[in-house]
Amino acid sequence: MHPVGEIAATEAESCARCVLRGEAIGRADALALLREAERNPWPLLFAAGHVREHFRGRCIHLCSIAPVKIGRCSEDCRWCSQSGHWKTPVAPRGLLAVEDLVRMAQAAATCGATSFGLVTSGARLSEKELAQVEKAARAIRAESRLEVCGSFGALVREQADRLAAAGFRRYNHNLETSARHFPRVCSTHTYESRVESARAVLESGLELCSGGIFGVGESDEDRVDLALAIRDLGARVVPLNFLHPMPGTPLQDAAPLAPLKILSIVAMFRLVLPDRTIKLAGGREKNLRGLQSLMFQAGADACLIGNYLTTAGRPAEEDLEMIRDLGLEPAGAGDGAAGASPNA
Repeated sequence: MHPVGEIAATEAESCARCVLRGEAIGRADALALLREAERNPWPLLFAAGHVREHFRGRCIHLCSIAPVKIGRCSEDCRWCSQSGHWKTPVAPRGLLAVEDLVRMAQAAATCGATSFGLVTSGARLSEKELAQVEKAARAIRAESRLEVCGSFGALVREQADRLAAAGFRRYNHNLETSARHFPRVCSTHTYESRVESARAVLESGLELCSGGIFGVGESDEDRVDLALAIRDLGARVVPLNFLHPMPGTPLQDAAPLAPLKILSIVAMFRLVLPDRTIKLAGGREKNLRGLQSLMFQAGADACLIGNYLTTAGRPAEEDLEMIRDLGLEPAGAGDGAAGASPNA
């Protein structure tokens, strides 16, 4: 572990220098960053912004997602309004038509998105559903320059191979939280099963998009362990979601994380994962409020634009204006993409 000085800047600066030399920081360092940030988060945010610009430049990647299917999920994730275990206001809906998805993709491209994520509720796809999303991906690729991403629950290597052949570039399967904390927020499947699906994605040649959700009762140790697990797994895109409590779910009364705590978590992820795409996804508007623009100073280089799955986002024009006002640039087609994330 690097020496910890008397002021908050010392650990952040020390870790940033280490990262800029191409060295990886460890668990003790990452925990120290979050501890120091409790007193004063600004040195950590400054360091993360410097590391982001060094490794990722000044381009911000924009992603839009489409809820291909909503509700009736058999899993009991405690934050999710689409779970069939909870009585929530979400109205279930079956698969959208391919034509509708193509129109949504074209609208997303007009708003500045470079990637478009198809997301379904449920534990996994049926054969009929798999064929439908394959068809949708081919149509979107034919009609736009968007990169197509998918998030369809658990999958095996054969299914991942089919998605790759259909034109998907990456697949989202979040680890969600640490292996230790996972059983406290979901009991219908295991953390290990999520890792198995993520490995099937990588074996197929698809890029892996994998992150988590915060504000679900986890500790700083859980947040750091998630970041390290994602690093070890090899995810290229890392979506960070922050709980937007939904009526009817077990976490409907959960206390929100403070905006500066959220930014400190983002910054820690940037220092642990300096060369990955760090994407702010579900819950950013509600939780960051007036501090949204600081997500890029904290190390994010991507965000979702437009609406989420069951909640509305703010107009994409406001995000584009925010990015340009900060002297940053929306990434153009071919500059990479930001992946899909179902936690919204």
